[in-house]
Amino acid sequence: MSMIDEILQFNKGFVEREEYKSHKASKYPSKKLAILSCMDTRLTLLLPAALGLKNGDVKIIKNAGGVISHPFGSVMRSLMVCIYQLGIEEILVIGHYDCGMQNLRSDEITQKMLSAGIHTEVIDRVKAEIDYDKWLSGFECVEQSVSETVAQIKNHPFIPERIKIYGLIMDPDTGRLDRL
Repeated sequence: MSMIDEILQFNKGFVEREEYKSHKASKYPSKKLAILSCMDTRLTLLLPAALGLKNGDVKIIKNAGGVISHPFGSVMRSLMVCIYQLGIEEILVIGHYDCGMQNLRSDEITQKMLSAGIHTEVIDRVKAEIDYDKWLSGFECVEQSVSETVAQIKNHPFIPERIKIYGLIMDPDTGRLDRL
């Protein structure tokens, strides 16, 4: 059985057993909080558990490294919606130790893309349009990355001064938070 078939089979039973009822929540975050964090699988359940959060408490935005790669990209757009449509008042940027984006290099990813059959011409076209190496590279220091992301949000022209923004780093094994 394929993974999608397993998921659909489980989902059918989930709905039939009405298990969704225990997850009901408003689209408005009750704690008026948004979190930008990494997509690391170790944080999927650990992050909300370590922060004492339940379904409906916060908006969580996840991507590789928990970073903002463009000042008017999807992460900032999501934060704008959180602020102006959903009433959030605080933003937490939560990085984590042992992040896969730490020391990631664009040339390593490019080699894997070429091995997967992506043509050099396609990569070259993208390189002509954007700062490819910056876009596809990670960071050296998680503390610096979180601090820079916090600064990007604080200094963004569409973020009101009343929004509180904090930087934290999580231990992906224990859930311990260190505040920057």
